[in-house]
Amino acid sequence: MSPTGYFVGLHIRFAAPLITYQTYSQEWSDYYTEHAFALLDPMVAWGFSVEGSTRWSEIDLPDTFDVFGKAAKYGMKYGASVSVGPIKSRTIAGATRGDREYTDSEIDRISTLIHLLHRETEPPESLTDAQREALQLIASGHRHAAAAAKLGISESALKARLTSARNRLLARTTAEAIQRAKDYRLL
Repeated sequence: MSPTGYFVGLHIRFAAPLITYQTYSQEWSDYYTEHAFALLDPMVAWGFSVEGSTRWSEIDLPDTFDVFGKAAKYGMKYGASVSVGPIKSRTIAGATRGDREYTDSEIDRISTLIHLLHRETEPPESLTDAQREALQLIASGHRHAAAAAKLGISESALKARLTSARNRLLARTTAEAIQRAKDYRLL
């Protein structure tokens, strides 16, 4: 549905998304970052001001820095935006194409997917004491054997706690789990 790319910033808190997915061209991503367009992009401003979905052409905000015009030069002439969730944990997504405007049914499908992603990636409110202790010891530099000994458990039990923490935090690695736990203010 996004032949020229998409961006999804999930659960934006403290001005940064907890998880991002994007398929825009590297050239556009570099240009966008280099020019700090995240602070100037009408799609982002719209996403923080309302919940819902719309076409870029229907966003009634000033584009003082011509972000949409510059995106068009990278093949992203048409876009759709979706904004979901409370302002303290907002998800904002943009989908783009170069050939035509998005239809209402395409926007509805994109919106349904973004709502699902938002729900499925909802950060946990807490970790168990065992998960938190295991992550804290690894975060403070303990190796698995030393952390297990400090907790009075086997190394395999420690690894099980770390695995359950990774699963709860939707992290691929322990390092990612530690960072997410810190981001979520759980450590």
